[in-house]
Amino acid sequence: MLFAKIKTDFLEYMEIEQNRSQKTIQNYDHYLTRLVDFAGDIEVLDIDAELIRKWRLWLNRLGTNNSDELSKTTQNYHLIALRSFLKYCAKRDIPALTADKIELARTVRKQVTFLNEDELKRVFEQPNLSSLGGCRDRAILELLFSSGLRVSELVGLDRDHVNLKRKEFMVRGKGQKDRPIFISEQAALWVEHYLNKRDDTARPLFIRYNGTKKVDLSGNFHRLTARSVQRIVARNALLAGITKHVSPHTLRHSFATDLLMNGADIRSVQAMLGHSNIATTQIYTHVTDPHLKSVHEKYHRHAEA
Repeated sequence: MLFAKIKTDFLEYMEIEQNRSQKTIQNYDHYLTRLVDFAGDIEVLDIDAELIRKWRLWLNRLGTNNSDELSKTTQNYHLIALRSFLKYCAKRDIPALTADKIELARTVRKQVTFLNEDELKRVFEQPNLSSLGGCRDRAILELLFSSGLRVSELVGLDRDHVNLKRKEFMVRGKGQKDRPIFISEQAALWVEHYLNKRDDTARPLFIRYNGTKKVDLSGNFHRLTARSVQRIVARNALLAGITKHVSPHTLRHSFATDLLMNGADIRSVQAMLGHSNIATTQIYTHVTDPHLKSVHEKYHRHAEA
């Protein structure tokens, strides 16, 4: 059976039976199309260990707009997509290579960047609170750190999604999975302050104020994009004198690190971050190692010399 035909069936299966997001489906389509770009529309049975070895070599030498080669992580995304495709073939009794024959490349774990208490305070103090845009930016910064939201989740929020009295709400994250979000009293106050200053009835929680096109053709206010939030976070970090790269994900890292360093168990942090795999959450454990060392030195009974 031709690979391209089964690929289409597989993507439809992801959408209908697995309820995966359109973004995930688009990514899988992109990664699997790369195999067609390399090998042509081959038979599924032609996907063997030797073909995959040559494809991996091809991917390793494939440049991007920003680099002469794809990162190992991006190469692994292609292999993960192919693994999922082969598992689907097994489920459908389509003769194919078994998914466990594909090993992922080893990758270097990225250094987690987070902000300490002083850095966070300086960043929060930067927005100009005399303007509506500044009040919005302060609310965004406080909410990102308080909740651990992904930027994609933040920009998708509407006014009625956030319960400021209970200081908790539900959000639908990766894999269309719902999880509870809890926010601090301070974050709730800043979001409420921002909303009280608005004189519109637009549904999106965070809307655009800069630029000439504030509303669309239907008269609806433009929702802030993830890219806009990235610029807001980076700009305020720069104004605070922080030279390292700071993004919305840095505030998510700061949220997780703060919880762990104050005694939260890693399973609870996993749930609050919406990680499906505990291994993803464990990237934070090396960040808290210095904290664990200080706990050991403070509480461990040392033998008398």
